[in-house]
Amino acid sequence: MTMGDLYVSRTDRGSAIIARQDPVVYEGGGYADALGAEQIANYNRDGFIMLQDLFSAEEVEALLDEVKRMSVDSDITSLKEAIREPGSDAVRSIFRVHELSERIAALARDPRLIHVARQILGSEVYMHQSRANMKPGFKGKEFYWHSDFETWHVEDGMPNMRAVSCSVLLTDNNECNGPLMLIPGSHMQFISCQGQTPDENYKKSLRAQEYGVPDPLSLQLLADQGGIRQMTGKAGSVVFFDCNAMHGSTGNISPWPRANVFMVYNSVQNTLNPPKYGLKPRPEYIAARKDFSALEPADAASTVA
Repeated sequence: MTMGDLYVSRTDRGSAIIARQDPVVYEGGGYADALGAEQIANYNRDGFIMLQDLFSAEEVEALLDEVKRMSVDSDITSLKEAIREPGSDAVRSIFRVHELSERIAALARDPRLIHVARQILGSEVYMHQSRANMKPGFKGKEFYWHSDFETWHVEDGMPNMRAVSCSVLLTDNNECNGPLMLIPGSHMQFISCQGQTPDENYKKSLRAQEYGVPDPLSLQLLADQGGIRQMTGKAGSVVFFDCNAMHGSTGNISPWPRANVFMVYNSVQNTLNPPKYGLKPRPEYIAARKDFSALEPADAASTVA
C-alpha cells in the first residue's frame, strides 16, 4: 500500500469505493469562457457533457477521411501505435494521432475543444494521450466498464483527477452501433480494483482489459444510483467527460460503423509521477511524459477544415 495515496488500487486488498478528494471543475470554471454556467453545473453534477454539432459536416468528412487513410496506411498500421481487435487483424485504435497527423494536430489545438478543457481544469493543458477509435459494423468489439483515471493513476502515475477526455464523433452514434455509455455521478467515487498489475500490462489491456476492471457490486451500486446514459449524437458532436467517470460501450453488430477521435487533456499542474508499485512506465504513445508543455490554442482560421 502506498503511503499518502488518496486513490489506492490494485493491491492485495479487496475492492473498495473511495470518495473523490479532488474538485471536478477547477478555479470555479473561471479560467476560460467556453461553457455557460448551466453547462458547467451539469458537467460538475454528471461528470460529462455533450456538445451537439460542434463541427460542420465538411470538417467531419475531412477528419473521417484522415482516420480512414491512417487505418490502411502500412507505414502507420505497422507501428506499435496501431492496436488490433482481439481475435483479428482489424485496427481497433491508433494512438498518438495528434503527432502522426497534421490535421488531427490542428484538431487538438482547436479553440472549440481546448478552451473547454482549460475552463474545466482551471489551467493550461497538454495532451496526455490521443487516439482514433474504430468500431466497424458487424464486428466491432466492446469496451468494458472502467475509469480511465484508475489506470492512469496506477500505470502512469497521474497524481490527481485533473484531466478531461474529449471524444469527437466522426460518425453518427446511435443506440445500435455501440455508443459510449456513461454512469452519471460516478466520477464522484473512485473504485479501487482488485488484482496486482503485471509489467507491460498495456500489451494485453489495450485489446482486452483484465486489470483495473471494477467489481460487479461497485458497478451495480453506481448504476443504481446514477443510471446509465447512452451518448448518442450526430457526427460532429463532442463528448467531454471527467477522467474518473465510469464508462464503456457494447459491441457493434449493427451495419453502421462507429469512429471517433479521442483526446485527453491533462492539467500542466497534474503531470505524471512514476507509476505505482515499481511498474515500468508505459510507452510515450500511451502516456506522454517527455514533454508537458502547454498546448497553444490555434487561431480560429487554422483549424481542421
